[in-house]
Amino acid sequence: MRSGEAADPPVGPVPPARWLYPVLVSGPSMVPTLRHGDAVLVRAGGRAVRPGDVVVAVFRSRPELAVVKRAVRQQDGGWWLHGDNELITDDSRAYGVADVLGRVVFRYWPRPRRFGYRSV
Repeated sequence: MRSGEAADPPVGPVPPARWLYPVLVSGPSMVPTLRHGDAVLVRAGGRAVRPGDVVVAVFRSRPELAVVKRAVRQQDGGWWLHGDNELITDDSRAYGVADVLGRVVFRYWPRPRRFGYRSV
């Protein structure tokens, strides 16, 4: 799996029918906020995405790849996304604008205080 890829993600530009769905984070692109193996709940719908939100999205140039990234700004009807790990550039700097499928609302594994990770 590529860095920042979400395992078992919803694929394509249409979010799943459920409002909340689980996603497993794969890769180091969101360190220190999220780490490889973290499990998060993603909400499709709800309040609008804002800059700074952690989201699950699909790059328009790579529709087969769902990613977990931080929303930076709206651009060309989509979102410009960056990973929190500045050493990894598999985000909008490489793939361009993305369409957001949902917003990460909760990390449920590992439990938030178990390893001293900060919440999203």
